Amino acid sequence: MSYLLKRIGQSVLTVFVVVSASFGLVRLLPGGPMDYLRAQMIQQGGSDMSMAEINRRIAAQTNIAVDKPIHQQYVEYMAAILQGDFGQSVWYEEPVASIIGPAIPWTVFLTASALFLAFTVGVSLGALMAYREGSKFDVGSTGVGLVLNSTPGYVVALLLVAYLGYRYQVFPTGGRYASELTPGFNVPFLVSVLKHGAMPIFSMAVVGFGGWALSMRGNSIRVLGEDYLRVARLRGLSTRRIALRYVARNAILPMYTGLMIAIGTVFGGAVIIENIFAYPGVGFYLIQAINARDYPLMMGGFILITVAMVIGITIADLTYGILDPRAKGGASRESY
Repeated sequence: MSYLLKRIGQSVLTVFVVVSASFGLVRLLPGGPMDYLRAQMIQQGGSDMSMAEINRRIAAQTNIAVDKPIHQQYVEYMAAILQGDFGQSVWYEEPVASIIGPAIPWTVFLTASALFLAFTVGVSLGALMAYREGSKFDVGSTGVGLVLNSTPGYVVALLLVAYLGYRYQVFPTGGRYASELTPGFNVPFLVSVLKHGAMPIFSMAVVGFGGWALSMRGNSIRVLGEDYLRVARLRGLSTRRIALRYVARNAILPMYTGLMIAIGTVFGGAVIIENIFAYPGVGFYLIQAINARDYPLMMGGFILITVAMVIGITIADLTYGILDPRAKGGASRESY
């Protein structure tokens, strides 16, 4: 229980530090976001806008009342963040939460689907490579895995857009679904969602499964050399039981933490991919905010990504000991 409380406390502290840093970035940096917003409003409003009106608008957009003492600004900013109020987007002129909130399920759909495919195919292929160690299949698969693991996802995405999107027009090149369809649980809408998400999902999955395959291969080969497997064979256990209960289970355990960290990066892992395919998810709006210097929306996206990452790592650390009783007090060092 003490370790649980300590680990949760560390996670809360991490998020607190990140949110505090976002306050400093927006408020304290000279020539930074706050000065830019003030100059932008003066340019838009001209001499008709008083400084009090400018400060009021800045406070509405950033949750930072620049006309109040710094400590009071900080307290009000943190209180607003805890209530889910990230301010108002400068570019879209809407609350940041109303922009990011609807985009979260779409980003989760893309990244979770890609991660599931990459992990499932990678683990299965890696185990097969280990059982056929030294064969042509193992050598060829290892080479392909190394190439894919070293290839940036945006390279595959650009190739898919160029050929399957524009040249052969197999899949649409932008959007979440066809604009003429009404969202709902119906076949045309679901098919359209799958068609629009097919290329982004594949571009992330194809470069991800190579790393999982190589990791599973290495872990499986190490497990295959353990003494307890020789004992299992002498006991006459079937090959299938040995493969599933002993090899697969012990080889996949060190990959669990990596999987949970990957789950934690769902909001930040598709930033470039979503923009290549013009897919309005969290990453898409984050890049739009950076290009437009929309600091409230930018900081809202950064905070969301940080919180998701911290939650993923914390869950991995707290649950690894349940999956592997040999690891006391969280994830073992081998899993990192």
